[in-house]
Amino acid sequence: MADNPSSAQSVSPLAPIGVSAAIQAAKDPNFVVKPKIFDEFAVADRVGIVSGGNRGLGLEMALALCEAGARAIYCFDLPSTPSDEWTKTAEYVKKLGTGSRLEYVSADVRDQKAMWKKAEEIGDREQRMDICVAAAGILKSHTDCLEYPAEQFKEVLDVNTNGVLFTAQAAGRQMRRFGRGGSIILIASMSGSITNKDHAWVSYNTSKSAVLQMARSMACELGPERIRVNSLSPGHIYTSMTAAYLDTQPHLLDKWSNLNPMGRIGRPDEMRGVTVWLASDASSFCTGSDILVSGGHHAW
Repeated sequence: MADNPSSAQSVSPLAPIGVSAAIQAAKDPNFVVKPKIFDEFAVADRVGIVSGGNRGLGLEMALALCEAGARAIYCFDLPSTPSDEWTKTAEYVKKLGTGSRLEYVSADVRDQKAMWKKAEEIGDREQRMDICVAAAGILKSHTDCLEYPAEQFKEVLDVNTNGVLFTAQAAGRQMRRFGRGGSIILIASMSGSITNKDHAWVSYNTSKSAVLQMARSMACELGPERIRVNSLSPGHIYTSMTAAYLDTQPHLLDKWSNLNPMGRIGRPDEMRGVTVWLASDASSFCTGSDILVSGGHHAW
């Protein structure tokens, strides 16, 4: 029997790795011993798209991918020009000295054909597509579910569900075009699995629940093409979106903090590690999964 039964099916691009490397080192005195765990998390020379990348979680994730070695991360967002926060972050990326680029693309995730075209233009320029983070999303105010206006409900789903699909399609079509596989990360929310206590957010919760099933469905279709699709579900995080609640209703900070075992809400930078893990070869056998990062909100 082979030492590694899975070797006939798949071989790590960093092979030999792990215990296999240790065994080979024992047999071969000339074997170069070096740690490879950080190489597994690297995304060197890869190209990606991050929607909602002008600020907030999207920008945080885009920066993390650049720090992990990506050649270029294209931040898609609605404003015609990037925010000051984005501009400063792009300058920071240049100073890292890794050769990574943060690029800004004005785009409406609700426009399927435009999203496809912009991704195709990136493919033409870079000749590859490896990573997609569909992070664009909106949240509307507390609204009674029995009185919820049709247009407002449609607006939320157009961005949070349709927009996520169109972003994933745009990047995935280029992944298919170049045949190298890739990783698509759909940003859902713990609100797709639970209902936020005392918040009437029927449109947001519904949209995020749809994203969970979207990720599973796409993962099953695209697995044979080595395109992995997972969802990432943050808990309560202080971002520009949640600030609309927290800054005007200070009591909510204590309330939200006490809803998880850690007794605090999350920071945007706490999404960095899981994003890089999902984008990299470190998660090469992970697809169709929902990764919860909620401070244990579900564990009560």
